[in-house]
Amino acid sequence: MVLLRRELGDVLRDLRQKQGRTLREVSSTARVSLGYLSEVERGQKEASSELLSSICGALRTPLSELLSEVSDRVALAEDFVVPDVVPDVVPADLVREEARRPRGLVSAA
Repeated sequence: MVLLRRELGDVLRDLRQKQGRTLREVSSTARVSLGYLSEVERGQKEASSELLSSICGALRTPLSELLSEVSDRVALAEDFVVPDVVPDVVPADLVREEARRPRGLVSAA
């Protein structure tokens, strides 16, 4: 079973370690206790959105980037990969909408 808190913790730890920073540095900057941050990184505590935002700020990483990485990891763990490309087959509604738009007309002003 995939646990979101474990994936979040793994991504946070990876980000911190890639920056060569210690738990103490990040916890101080994020204003989170060292022990609590350690538990979050180990997937033992559920982090609130406020706490995640504070930790991301300390890591100088957008929350959206953290969540995107976590989402990718969860998808892989579930054997479900979301494509990052537009499909070859476009839904008929979109094709009809595109066909109604005027093309190549530039008004001379």
